[in-house]
Amino acid sequence: METRVRGLLLTALLLTLPQLPGCATVHRWREHRAEVRAAREEARTEAAQANPSAGSDSVPPSVVQPQIERRKVKVPRIRSSNFELGAHYGVVSIEDFGSHPAYGFDLAYHMTEDLFVRAEVGRSKGGLTSFETLGGNVRLLTEGERRFTYYDLGLGYNFLPGEAFLGRSRAMTSSFYVIGGAGATQFGGDKKFTVIVGGGYQVLPTDRLAVHVGFEDHMFQTDLLGASKLTHNLEAGVGISLYF
Repeated sequence: METRVRGLLLTALLLTLPQLPGCATVHRWREHRAEVRAAREEARTEAAQANPSAGSDSVPPSVVQPQIERRKVKVPRIRSSNFELGAHYGVVSIEDFGSHPAYGFDLAYHMTEDLFVRAEVGRSKGGLTSFETLGGNVRLLTEGERRFTYYDLGLGYNFLPGEAFLGRSRAMTSSFYVIGGAGATQFGGDKKFTVIVGGGYQVLPTDRLAVHVGFEDHMFQTDLLGASKLTHNLEAGVGISLYF
């Protein structure tokens, strides 16, 4: 009987507990906390969807902007015209007739950057042979026959292009070249078929001006001193030319 009475009293107490003022306040406070948590979760979800990388705690690396100081480069403006007209002066060693000054002119056409065709004409004058020097008044050739005149046509090739420096701030385009060809040489009252080979070095101080230092061998067969032989007539000189 006593147990049954206690159960009824406990049931009545549980039914009247929500109606108490303090319990209602606690209940509303719990509901408010739940609403705040839901609002925070919703805000976090929206922020993650708008910026997926924002949820990461790592700081994105900053882009490094290199500070490069560009230097001014002047590109040689070699003319598109492929013709080159020049003159040269030097010394030619005429076999058996001594070494004497030589001069001439040449015209070249540059087919490509490396290949060119050159026509050349030059003149010098032979001296006395050792036999004429020792023989007194003996002369094998007249003054007119001692004129050494050559003209030839050759094919050249530029290689090892680079730059030549004049001081610390002046750079000039340069290259080596080789050339070979054929022509004729008028000497000793006769015209001889001539083969020429040579090479040299050229520098361009300006876009239109070129300076050459060259060496050539003019080879032809002759019998001026009796026996027929192949002579080597070596020429070295400097030249200047213009592109147009």
